[in-house]
Amino acid sequence: MNVFDRIYALHKQLAGARRPIPKATLEARMECSPATVKRLIRDMRLYLDAPIEYDREYNGYYYARQDGERFELPGLWFSAGELISLLALDQLLESVQPGLLSHDLAPVRRRVERILDSRAMGAGELSQRTRVLRATARAPGPAFGEVASGLALRRRLRIDYHGRARDTQTTRDVSPQRLVYYRDNWYLDAWCHRAEGLRSFSLDRIKTAQILEAGANDMTPDDLDAALGAGYGIFSGPAHATAVVRFSARAARWVADEQWHPEQAGAFLADGRYELRLPYAAAEELLRDVLAFGPEAEVVAPEALRAAIAERLHDAAQLYKL
Repeated sequence: MNVFDRIYALHKQLAGARRPIPKATLEARMECSPATVKRLIRDMRLYLDAPIEYDREYNGYYYARQDGERFELPGLWFSAGELISLLALDQLLESVQPGLLSHDLAPVRRRVERILDSRAMGAGELSQRTRVLRATARAPGPAFGEVASGLALRRRLRIDYHGRARDTQTTRDVSPQRLVYYRDNWYLDAWCHRAEGLRSFSLDRIKTAQILEAGANDMTPDDLDAALGAGYGIFSGPAHATAVVRFSARAARWVADEQWHPEQAGAFLADGRYELRLPYAAAEELLRDVLAFGPEAEVVAPEALRAAIAERLHDAAQLYKL
């Protein structure tokens, strides 16, 4: 750990403390010698004007408030791990849509790369050893910037939307509520003033988006979750049923470690199989996920979902009859 990381680590300890911290505690938490901690305190006082005070009652150090304000390190300070995470996040964003925020983030990227280089942690080496693979991703489409701006400004949007299900294009005024990145694709949750209800729009199907002068109707996160977040997947809504799916002992090695839904419940059966229970609204996405396991997954309940799986498996089998 170099001097920058040690200063940052000491700052985090003092900034997050409710009472003075003994020097021995600082040494243990930062894995530093007594001389190193003493030198860091001296340098922060001298060069960063840090208001580090000593309290005799607690035999420890603390930040004294200046005009009621908490002390913050000047400039851009990150630990080594945070810098690497920030650079990796930039690479992920670039993989989502190349060039999306390249111009805006370029100064930050250069600053991060210089800091990493100064600490002998080259950004180029990290780039070569980091890969982001997206399997079924669709490009967010031409309206990503306008949609994101309307969301941030809390303004209504007029969108031209081509829905896949009905294969029709409509023009709608919507109040954007939140952007959702789900399974390598972007969606917009919005109040549709035409339908007078909440809808989820696939961003790649929004052909154009115009920011209107009218303000967006706001909904609380709890209301959004109640309307859109209770069921299974992106085609969610208020859950009306609970699916019970049993996976083979082999498939259980993977499924037991996966989260299909925040409110799921799972348990191993005596024969090694794994039973997963999860709420759902629309069944379409759940059907696709279960079918992907083929004979290693069995829908036990409800009966309507079991019948839908059986029908699809039967139809698929007809394609392979000799």
